[in-house]
Amino acid sequence: MFKLFRENVRIAFGSIRTQLLRTILTVLIIAIGITALVGILTVVSALENTLSSDFASMGANTFNINQYENTSRRRGGEERVIINPIISYPEAVAFKNKYSYPLTETSISFTATSTAEIKFESNKTDPENKIVGVDEFFMVNSGLETSLGRNFTGFDIQNNTYSCIVGSDFQKGLLKDVNPIDKIISIRGAKFKVIGVLKEKGSTFGNSQDLRVLIPIQVARSLFTKPSINYSLSVMVAKKDLLDEAIDNANNTMRRVRKLNPVEDNNFAIVRSDDLINRILSITQYLGMASWIIGIITILGSSIALMNIMIVSVTERTREIGVRKALGAKKSTIAFQFFIETLLIGQMGGLVGIIFGILIGFGIASAMDFVFVIPWGAIISAFVTSFAVAIVSGLYPAVKASKLDPIEALRYE
Repeated sequence: MFKLFRENVRIAFGSIRTQLLRTILTVLIIAIGITALVGILTVVSALENTLSSDFASMGANTFNINQYENTSRRRGGEERVIINPIISYPEAVAFKNKYSYPLTETSISFTATSTAEIKFESNKTDPENKIVGVDEFFMVNSGLETSLGRNFTGFDIQNNTYSCIVGSDFQKGLLKDVNPIDKIISIRGAKFKVIGVLKEKGSTFGNSQDLRVLIPIQVARSLFTKPSINYSLSVMVAKKDLLDEAIDNANNTMRRVRKLNPVEDNNFAIVRSDDLINRILSITQYLGMASWIIGIITILGSSIALMNIMIVSVTERTREIGVRKALGAKKSTIAFQFFIETLLIGQMGGLVGIIFGILIGFGIASAMDFVFVIPWGAIISAFVTSFAVAIVSGLYPAVKASKLDPIEALRYE
């Protein structure tokens, strides 16, 4: 059996060499469909991996209380846009003081500015740095760690020390070639001592996560005074089993802070960190579906092309088939020979498509700063798809070849 298979493979390669141009065009048609499928699935996998990595750092046991604005509701057949009020500092502090659920830590923070200029000695940065006012629990609740130095302590926050923690990009730029710890940097004329450097986080959708400076929240409030500052609350729950109950308790506490009566809807949002990533990943499923639709449409055309080339091959080799049958070849042997040839062409197209698809996906992922991973699911899907195309396309030509009358075939010119 193996000897027969090896012989059929040898014959198939011989036939492919004699019809090289036609085979190359067929392989390319198949490869285009597989490339579209693998390429999009590769980018989707890279996007999902990037999002998972970014949000996993927030911790699965955290939730945030945010403003949650511009929600549309239908009341009496009319659409009304509800804009929730910002979370003010007194409300944030009131929540933190009243929320006493066990095994939780609450953090208050706000983004003071995203266009700060940082100075060190005679050097300064471009005005593209984010300044965040935080407390001692912010880093833990946000999943941030330091590569050098330390986090804020309760003493730093309570005594409003002019200390700061800088992103990793400062170690490559403004504070390059020096030990950044205990160095003095200037923000809006105020002098801050660097007590820590954050671990590198990279970029998300082109926005660097390493160009930020964390400073004590009260110091930030005194330096960056502006109306309508919106604060964020983040809560870390020590045990995941308590997360749902902790969220319910937080919801009731925030409603009391906002003085909402029982019939009023919430005018704030509670967002779990795992809910956020699940919502975003659910959107990427549509990209996967789109890739399958594009791939299937293209592969349908390639299967027709493959079937056509095999039918033409059967017609051109009618005399050869007649000779084989006259020498005792069975119908199954003839059918298997053409079937093997179809499978080889299909798998060649699949292999070329997989290579091109991964390269294109890798290029797009690199350009968009996504974390590239080898898309094993896409590779397996491509092999299965190209195999299915070969089976469907090769079945009819193989059966047609096996049913040729040997006498008529020998007389064919």
